Amino acid sequence: MKRLVTSAALMAAALLAGACASVGGGTATWTGVSSAPVATTSHGALRGTAEDGLRVFRGIAYAAPPVGDLRWAPPQPATRWDGVRDASRFGPACVQPPVPAASLYNDPPASTSEDCLNLNVWAPEDAQNAPVIVWIHGGSLRIGANSLPMYDGANYARRGVVFVSLNYRLGPLGWLAHEELSEQSPDGISGNYGLLDQIAALRWVRENIAEFGGDPGNVTVMGESAGALSTTYLMVSPQARGLFDKAIIQSTNLRSFPELSEAANGMPPAERIGSGVLEKLGAADIDAARAMDPQTLTNKATLAGFVPQGTIDGTILPDQLNEIFDRGEQARVPVIVGYNAHEYRPVGGPGLRMPATPEQYEAMIERVYGALTPQFLRIYPHSDGDDALLDATGDIIFGWSGERIAQSQDALGLPAYFYVFDHCYPSARARDLCAFHASEVPFTFGNLDADALPEVWPVPDGPHDRAVSDAMLDYWTSFAASGRPQADGLPAWQPYGSAQHYVRFDDAPLAGRDYKPGMFELHEAFAAQQRAAGRSWGMPAGLNAAPQSDDTE
Repeated sequence: MKRLVTSAALMAAALLAGACASVGGGTATWTGVSSAPVATTSHGALRGTAEDGLRVFRGIAYAAPPVGDLRWAPPQPATRWDGVRDASRFGPACVQPPVPAASLYNDPPASTSEDCLNLNVWAPEDAQNAPVIVWIHGGSLRIGANSLPMYDGANYARRGVVFVSLNYRLGPLGWLAHEELSEQSPDGISGNYGLLDQIAALRWVRENIAEFGGDPGNVTVMGESAGALSTTYLMVSPQARGLFDKAIIQSTNLRSFPELSEAANGMPPAERIGSGVLEKLGAADIDAARAMDPQTLTNKATLAGFVPQGTIDGTILPDQLNEIFDRGEQARVPVIVGYNAHEYRPVGGPGLRMPATPEQYEAMIERVYGALTPQFLRIYPHSDGDDALLDATGDIIFGWSGERIAQSQDALGLPAYFYVFDHCYPSARARDLCAFHASEVPFTFGNLDADALPEVWPVPDGPHDRAVSDAMLDYWTSFAASGRPQADGLPAWQPYGSAQHYVRFDDAPLAGRDYKPGMFELHEAFAAQQRAAGRSWGMPAGLNAAPQSDDTE
């Protein structure tokens, strides 16, 4: 039966149990196969559960609770404890706003708390120096949790991977910048607290994952949507360097982000955005905001229009992402990167509508794309109807970004594997939801049953679903193990390279070259135009973009 979660449960706070006392580190101790496994970490001993040949530990605190004075501060080390702490249950998710019940992405966690910096581990019972995958969930940096059924890591562990999923601070609690916070920081910066949480979790993995049978020298960071964006942040952040060895990036974006204290690219400074949020909250200063109830603060900031995102602070995020990739200063790691063929669909899409006539359509596009209009109309013709604008939006945000990362890693001589998820099944086709945003996630986890999915998600019901899922799991796990995605009896996945190789996941994996010719070049040229004009880039497309004549600062 599908679980029911009330708004009261969404607001509930649950704290991890355990006495706080000093204890030394040690070597992991696995008890008998059928009994509860015990592992000793650098903070203390944990008792997990034995589940069908796996050792599973849930709700492990990787940092101190970010509450009180630690709200809007970098994560601090977790407190050590004596005895054996229970790790059989998920910890609370981070505080987040409610989502409309009709949303595809409405899948509220069972409980939330400001004390939420916890992670989970799924490990084969006999794991030794196994490859490690660290999962970062999506949700617009606003919602989501490591405990959602879709993200159960058992299918990875059954394929020999030690799988880790983490929580990180969301919404204003994780991504607010403010001048007072910058003044309180030794580095003179603020924002990016959720990213610092992810870095702290990766440090915990490096220090402790051998205790669970994982290889700390073979860690793959994996994320989708906001998790993919987070993975991209980690690739450019000096603080994350050396903490992972490969990356799997599912539907990221390389848009422009606010800079800490200067207006740039048509956006106000992040600190000014934060000041505006406090005004709308009715908080006179940061002390007053720290005293607010976390759920009330989150709800009000969300209703006030706060958009959680990274801040270009010169330290954690040293520069705009595309600039760092252009200079080749990102992490030198192999990547799998890609997106879905129809990221935006009418349900949950940006509300774009095709003009009635080809002439009206051409005029609309010309106002935005100028000399690039012929290329745009060739790739997204009027005859495709609303799909043309919906697919253009998905391509400029996610397709362009994915190919750009593949090209950048290839330019450094690193393996980069590009994919497009284009699989559909009857329940999705009936709702015009083929290959929509995040629809690949249950396939990459092998969790296709209704109980694992959000309430209104189209449940996979096609004859090829399980085969597609198995193929993706095989490619993903082999990449985590060796840096090369391979699957027995399936097409060889060639690195992106000069031929622009890719694999498209339809009813089966299909290898090809140069997916959607001209798409990347069009959106690269458009982004360059926007940058040269001092405007933001990487998100607006079609009706949502500023006209070429706009003199936005």
